[in-house]
Amino acid sequence: MKTLSRLTALALSATLAVSAVPVAAQEAAPHAPSHAGQTAEAPARARNVILFLADAGGVPTLSAASLMAYGEPLRLHVQTWPHLGLSETSPVDAFVSDSANGMSAIVTGVKTRNGVISQGPEAVRGRTDGAPTKSLLEYAEQHGLLTGVVTNMAITDATPAANYAHSNDRAKWGEIFPQAFAPRFGDGVDVLFGAGREKIVEQLAARGSGFDALAAAHDRPIYATLDAAPAADARPVVVADEMDVHAAALRALDILQRSQTGYFLVVEWDAHTDEPRRGLQNVVDFDRLIAEVQTRVALDDTLMLFTADHSFALQVDGGRRGQPLLQGYDAWKASGSEDEIVRLDNVIVNDTHTAEEVPVLAIGVGAERVRGYFPNTHLFGVMMDAWGWTADPAPLN
Repeated sequence: MKTLSRLTALALSATLAVSAVPVAAQEAAPHAPSHAGQTAEAPARARNVILFLADAGGVPTLSAASLMAYGEPLRLHVQTWPHLGLSETSPVDAFVSDSANGMSAIVTGVKTRNGVISQGPEAVRGRTDGAPTKSLLEYAEQHGLLTGVVTNMAITDATPAANYAHSNDRAKWGEIFPQAFAPRFGDGVDVLFGAGREKIVEQLAARGSGFDALAAAHDRPIYATLDAAPAADARPVVVADEMDVHAAALRALDILQRSQTGYFLVVEWDAHTDEPRRGLQNVVDFDRLIAEVQTRVALDDTLMLFTADHSFALQVDGGRRGQPLLQGYDAWKASGSEDEIVRLDNVIVNDTHTAEEVPVLAIGVGAERVRGYFPNTHLFGVMMDAWGWTADPAPLN
């Protein structure tokens, strides 16, 4: 994606105020001519980038989370951020995305197929590898930054794995996890905090490996809890049964902020609302974490970006101020219903991903590049541009 000059960016921002031309179309327009005697200022560059990913956190989910927690719309902290866009999430061969394609597209700039982790679209899930696509974390490692990935999900799940691994099947956890210890660039992800311990152990064992073998081979312990990881370990790996994202993210930030060159931090928190109270509360808790993180960074050298890998079929179709949004939840929960459709008084949830665009909210250095409608691959360019980096040329076929 071409980097726009500052004059072009200003002109396009003015155009967006009166039109709805997609970003992709805007970027195809010729650059505005420079004026004689004027010297364009160099755009500010980010030292740090923090990507917050609410898995399945589409527009309806954010809206409902505000209503549930505060009884009013637009009360989430991220909803106060000044830069907003809508990101289209489809894979190359369908309309509805899963987390593997969704996150891979965001962090590599290349759409692929559902089920595929940071490989090109020629990959066939579970059968054929595609070319590995270089992730933002790998660029950050190549440039000497510190890097971290934090999630409440399994550390080998599709969203976190897209940052440090490449696989034709998101289910191959025994193949995915060891890639964190065998990086293609730099010394690999510095801080790795997530869940999924039992299943990862099982899949590693099926491949004749295990945590102890990996730790010994790479001189890097794999701790079972955050508390077990000593404060002196500057590159901790924690694979737990469950992960406290709030505590993990703040600890990761403390470590990464020691960097002399900057850092890249990815924090995921699940926002699926098939269990609506839990899913919406996750969004509220995530939002509060984001607000706390914002107080700990300098926005004049840091880009903070919030988005989702795909949307989810939640709809608020009723309710009044002063009444609980999730009225009827307790009766539904007590019924033990396993229907895919959750019908509460004011909310209906269909347990499925959906194709509509998801929100992107941004603040800090480079945040002005988030505007209008765009494919999710645009976010890769937003973050690369914030750093002032140029992506490697696409490999020749």
